[in-house]
Amino acid sequence: MIELLQSSGCSCVIRNGETLRLCHQRGVKDLHELLHNEPELLRGASLADKVVGKGAAALMIAGGVRYIYAAVISHKAYTLIQQYGIECEFGLLVEHIINRAGTDICPVEKLCTQCATAEECLPLIDEFIKGLK
Repeated sequence: MIELLQSSGCSCVIRNGETLRLCHQRGVKDLHELLHNEPELLRGASLADKVVGKGAAALMIAGGVRYIYAAVISHKAYTLIQQYGIECEFGLLVEHIINRAGTDICPVEKLCTQCATAEECLPLIDEFIKGLK
């Protein structure tokens, strides 16, 4: 999965049993859509993602992902994942995920900063995604 993540140009690779899914949207859009439309794909899955901030971590946790590899992960995301006892490996641990322009903290990471649980993050992410449409 990690090799596929690095070689395919996708943002995320999900494996659940015989099913393999490559995601290509930016940010948390794919995870949000899967959680709401195909939750069975996430439940018990292994996932490799290029960038995991606290919002993405919350969606993975809510979806029941059992293993996460992150090429880059924020401290807050890693702490949240550990809180739920999910196995997680990473390439680089950073203080914050930065926005695409490189000028500030990622907006979803910023939204979820004060949340203590994955469940608290979900309505904030829902509103953020609605605002993108």
